[in-house]
Amino acid sequence: MTGQTFQPVPARAAPVNTAGPVAWVRSNLFGDWKTSLTTVLMGALLLWYGPQLLNWALFKASWVADAEACRVISGACWGVVTEKYRFIIFGRYPYEEQWRPLVATLLMMALLAASCMRAFWRPWLVLLWIGVLGIFFWLMYGDALGMSKVETDRWGGLPLTLLLATLSIAMAFPIALVVALGRRSNLPAIRTFCTIYVELIRGVPLISVLFMASFMFPLFMPPGFNIDVLIRVLVGITLFSAAYMAEVIRGGLQAIPKGQIEAAATIGLSYWQTQRKIVLPQALAMVVPGIMNNFIAIFKDTSLVTIVSLYELTGALGLALNSDADWRPYKIEGYLFIALIYFAFCFAMSRYSVWVEKQVNKGKAR
Repeated sequence: MTGQTFQPVPARAAPVNTAGPVAWVRSNLFGDWKTSLTTVLMGALLLWYGPQLLNWALFKASWVADAEACRVISGACWGVVTEKYRFIIFGRYPYEEQWRPLVATLLMMALLAASCMRAFWRPWLVLLWIGVLGIFFWLMYGDALGMSKVETDRWGGLPLTLLLATLSIAMAFPIALVVALGRRSNLPAIRTFCTIYVELIRGVPLISVLFMASFMFPLFMPPGFNIDVLIRVLVGITLFSAAYMAEVIRGGLQAIPKGQIEAAATIGLSYWQTQRKIVLPQALAMVVPGIMNNFIAIFKDTSLVTIVSLYELTGALGLALNSDADWRPYKIEGYLFIALIYFAFCFAMSRYSVWVEKQVNKGKAR
């Protein structure tokens, strides 16, 4: 070692903190020069238009249900919401009976929230769903225990949106699961039937399906036999959504290595045991974002039922404003109000999807 000069090791840079708000801002907003430039431009636009938007939406807005007062201000007229919110939320449901859809909607929302919690994932949850749905239809329809009868064509607003979205999601998922498995079946008849169903439904828009379910389907029924329009529309949305969801699930099924299926067969597992214990848990975990995206699409697609004279949230807004010339000029405020409702539900579904993904990842880590 004699004759060699000591060479000090250069000091290493301190590790960069990857947690906390500062690290998040550095990583997501100023990661490179392109991201930084976009952040600066968007920030400049926000600083320029933000105060103007706040002035229009809050500081110079009118909250009083007075159409004359709204004509002399330069801000938003939220008085249209103050005046028409009951019509927007409950549609054409009789005014004096609107406590019934209010209670039914609160029960449905409470059940949906409970169903998203792991503590309620018990066999009795199915019975709870049956009970709450029974109460929901009893409250909405009436004709029992002294309550007046309200036909389904007068249901509307948020209760109708929740009903269509919830039941469509609940019924479309098992259908999509069966169709996805059928498309991978070794039996040609089953595989062909499922393929035709998916391609046929995906080849037409939802408006066409709703139109056929509402106007064309009754023409093929025997004289005197009629199915309620709400049921026909519900079936149409369910079948349409199931076709799209089946393709999402099939993508997860194709991602499972064939070696796992062959290994299950060697230890004596039947086809359904293999699907239930090995294939489906992995496949569904892979496509959680796609499934949730389909759920969100179903919730928003309920707005299309207006074409068959079922006035859900969007349709009820149109009825509320088009029937009153004084408030007709303030459609923007009305649409912003229902857009906030749609955003609240869709954002909640999106965050729940993130939570489910985290739970799945924890299970994989174990």
